[in-house]
Amino acid sequence: MTGPSSTPRGEHSGTRGIRWETVLTSTETVVPDDTWDEQPPKPSRATRRAIARKQRGKPNSGQR
Repeated sequence: MTGPSSTPRGEHSGTRGIRWETVLTSTETVVPDDTWDEQPPKPSRATRRAIARKQRGKPNSGQR
């Protein structure tokens, strides 16, 4: 009795004269974007921190 082989077998070649028939179909669905609010979305926490960091580094040119 022989056990399972530890070496994998290669793929078998196809039968001559037989072709794979493939049909390409599109499953893409277009969704209209009519959910836009009047005001733009709020910036994320990381964006707010970056803006604050940039503002802290600038000298206030309005006060002299």
